[in-house]
Amino acid sequence: MRPLAQMAEAVLRTADGREKTALSRHCAAEWQEARQRGETPEIGRADPPLHPARPAEPELLSPRDVPRRRPGTPEGRIALLHAVAHIELNAVDLHWDIIARFAHVRMPTGFYDDWVKAADEESKHFNLMCDCLEAMGSRYGALPAHAGMWRAAEDTAEDFMGRLAVVPMVLEARGLDVTPGMIEIFRKAKADDAVAALETIYAEEVSHVAYGSKWFHFLCGRHEDDPKERFHALVRTYFHGALKPPFNEEKRAEAGIPPDFYWPLAERV
Repeated sequence: MRPLAQMAEAVLRTADGREKTALSRHCAAEWQEARQRGETPEIGRADPPLHPARPAEPELLSPRDVPRRRPGTPEGRIALLHAVAHIELNAVDLHWDIIARFAHVRMPTGFYDDWVKAADEESKHFNLMCDCLEAMGSRYGALPAHAGMWRAAEDTAEDFMGRLAVVPMVLEARGLDVTPGMIEIFRKAKADDAVAALETIYAEEVSHVAYGSKWFHFLCGRHEDDPKERFHALVRTYFHGALKPPFNEEKRAEAGIPPDFYWPLAERV
């Protein structure tokens, strides 16, 4: 098999969402099968693009220009699923990008095991959302989407710890806060397939946040940093704005993020 960082770069350079996630899952399977045989594949080096390849659609707009639709309507529920699909596609690239971009940093093999698994699951999540959209007569790309999803990756392109702090421990942790409400919207609409898909995403995202916390703490130990102080400094540097409560404190704790990490960064309501 090719070195892992080169496989990661290949995913980043694939534009079509379904093709990207198919390649992602294939690369993940190669890595996982080698690991199950007791092998430790080569990580290698890569030259990832600053921006991953993207399909021609959806049109990407400033967050304030993305139309808002009421989730109580079928059109609003399609828009909500489309937004989640867009988040999941970006998550696929974010997880492969951290492998490719920081391959020069010496890390235990378990780090790569975790991020390959997360990238594989994000690929599954994107496809689940696409399946739901298509069952509702729509598709990914049919609506405009948020242009700022890759900003955290750009901002932390040269800061490994910053990437771990902002992407899994802030952005993905936010998913733990909001997904239960989304599940309830689709449950009320008796959209069973969407409920099942979102419940899968919710269950698996906890581990992705946990991977971020685990390896952030690992690097803090390596550099003899205080994890809470370092986290606060990095989030204030790279995250634009305050964190927004309410927080899913139970799931955040399950993922290894205690309240004193995020409440000091929260806007007061």
